[in-house]
Amino acid sequence: MDPLDKLFEALASRPRREILGFLSHTPLTTSELAERFEVSAPAISRHLSVLENAGLVTSERDGRRVLYRLNHDYLVETLARFSGEIAAVPAPQRVPREPI
Repeated sequence: MDPLDKLFEALASRPRREILGFLSHTPLTTSELAERFEVSAPAISRHLSVLENAGLVTSERDGRRVLYRLNHDYLVETLARFSGEIAAVPAPQRVPREPI
């Protein structure tokens, strides 16, 4: 799957966007995120899996804990690439219509 497709699929979910918001401030564990959302750790884990697969978060083992971090550089680079692709699309040409 194209990286942009993965990114936008991941961002299509409000809870995942909120997770990214929390991770933009500090690395957190699945349990810490679950407490903030008042949902189960497995539900947060599924969201984190989608975000990690899209490249939006990274994980790092710290003893028995796994810390998740926002991959800020990847997010900015990918959105910049998308912006460049959009800017490169030529504007549609207006074709005069024949009167009916």
